[in-house]
Amino acid sequence: MLEHGSDLEKPQRVVVLGAGGFVGSEAVPAMERADISVRGLARADIDLMEPEAAARLSDILEPGNSLVVISANAPCRDVPMLVENVKMMGAVCAAVADAELAHLVYVSSDAVYTDSPDPLTEDSATMPSSMHGMMHVVREAMLRETAGDIPFAILRPSLLYGVRDPHNGYGPNRFRRQAADEGRIVLFGGGEEQRDHVLIDDLGELICRVVAHRSRGILNVATGSVMSFHDIAGIVAAQFDADIEIETTPRSGPMPHNGYRPFDASATYAAFPDFAYTKLEEGLVRVHGESVGG
Repeated sequence: MLEHGSDLEKPQRVVVLGAGGFVGSEAVPAMERADISVRGLARADIDLMEPEAAARLSDILEPGNSLVVISANAPCRDVPMLVENVKMMGAVCAAVADAELAHLVYVSSDAVYTDSPDPLTEDSATMPSSMHGMMHVVREAMLRETAGDIPFAILRPSLLYGVRDPHNGYGPNRFRRQAADEGRIVLFGGGEEQRDHVLIDDLGELICRVVAHRSRGILNVATGSVMSFHDIAGIVAAQFDADIEIETTPRSGPMPHNGYRPFDASATYAAFPDFAYTKLEEGLVRVHGESVGG
């Protein structure tokens, strides 16, 4: 659960580490629209794998700043990538330890949670079965240890979709591109897995709100509703004038998360009563319009 700070004034300045990625490229404009002073740092500005990364970040951070950490080599698939991500966070922690921050925010992942047939909450067990989830658990712990008395918030988003996704992740992002480029959508198995999907715009707004409220604690970024990949493919296919074929394929392994990954979204509404997640059907229409228009 999130707890808001008593000081609800706009932060002095927010530094976003990972501004060039899918999440960062939405979070920075969201803060700019809210008239929050923000500086986005992409890999071209600071490469966290370089020996001088901690010193360079320390030079940029000023007393009273807020830091939003998004940078990661993701999705993390193997041990070398895990080691690399830990090294990156080591540089961040070294800079945070030397800074006098007013607020620290980490964008993690729902992959940290143990699989469960019951809706996941912020109190659910974090014993991940994937290397990606393990990576985020370790990085959360590193930042939490370093933060000390600094107000520290962790956001754990579920599956994200939007026009600028660089990973071509399975689901809405890949389905839209397959339909446009190949005239077909290819499902794993019959696409029967049910997952929670969040529009990237909603995550950007929530990051902005957490920064503005100087919140601390944990918040799952998930709508509370699930839909099967087969049904999502059908919605995406119907957006095109041409007939889009939906293909099923044999599975090569078990369904991730046992095919079902529900969330309890009540903590979001408790923290931000006036916030509403974009319904998946509406978000898919918006993304398709942006894709065609852009």
